[in-house]
Amino acid sequence: MIKKKSGILLANLGTPDAPTKSAIKRYLRQFLSDKRVINMPTWIWWPILNLIILPVRSISLSKMYVSIWKEEGSPLMINSQKQRNALSSRLNIPVEIGMSYGNPSIKYSVDKLMTKGIDRIIILPLYPQFSSATVAAVWDSLCKVFTKYKSIPDICFIRDYADHPAYINALKICVKRSFEKNGIPDLLVISYHGIPKRLVNEGDDYLNRCLDTTNALTKELGLNNEQFILTFQSRFGYEPWLTPYTDHIIKELPSKGIKHIQVISPGFASDCLETLEELDSRNRDYFMNSGGERFEYIPALNDEESHIDMMCQLINKFL
Repeated sequence: MIKKKSGILLANLGTPDAPTKSAIKRYLRQFLSDKRVINMPTWIWWPILNLIILPVRSISLSKMYVSIWKEEGSPLMINSQKQRNALSSRLNIPVEIGMSYGNPSIKYSVDKLMTKGIDRIIILPLYPQFSSATVAAVWDSLCKVFTKYKSIPDICFIRDYADHPAYINALKICVKRSFEKNGIPDLLVISYHGIPKRLVNEGDDYLNRCLDTTNALTKELGLNNEQFILTFQSRFGYEPWLTPYTDHIIKELPSKGIKHIQVISPGFASDCLETLEELDSRNRDYFMNSGGERFEYIPALNDEESHIDMMCQLINKFL
């Protein structure tokens, strides 16, 4: 049997190229034009997007991105590059980063892998819990890329890893480290990115996968139902999203005698705007201004050794 030459594509959502209004507007236009993200007739959505949302949101988001931007770039890109380098060093095969929106695009990175004579591509979307709005969008992009190829490689697509033992172990390590450093909180808030309830009603199993992760993690930590709560953040628009909403819960906790919380967001493989600005900054302020006393954010797995171990386990079965 001829040994296949493999390459790896680490896929993620993406980031603006800079914390400027023009770069954010360019990024948002691509993101919010994807039917997987906003499924509305173009004739209705186009004027809303271009005449209302882009001009307004690009201003507010630029301020948020400025607050987290590093000298080397956006936290998501910095962490993604560290993940790529660590994984490539471990496995000694080509690894590229491909973003659904922004740069480097999935097309750019797949083309780059193909120039290296790859005949098997292992795609790892860094979304632990499957959703049609994220993982399926990666699949869509991949299919578009290969429509122009006369020959395509073997495709190994990792759908998700919500309850994979190595993923749960990596989360457990981070939570226990925080508990040891800061003490056991009154409540562990486990916050996931929300999606519209409509998607779940249409068959998206994202909610179930979030429950799978939460159940596995809390069991490993030995927490009872009074010691944690599952919430959903980052809603957009006016239709109902998965509840309870993270910001609403966090504002209410101090009045219920919960004065010390720690917050983790297992759905993010890398720290980004939604974790650093929304959770660690805005929601911290909500909690403290509502009478809370201690708030600790538990960082995403980023390039933690246990996280890279997990990636290697997911990928190795295809090598």
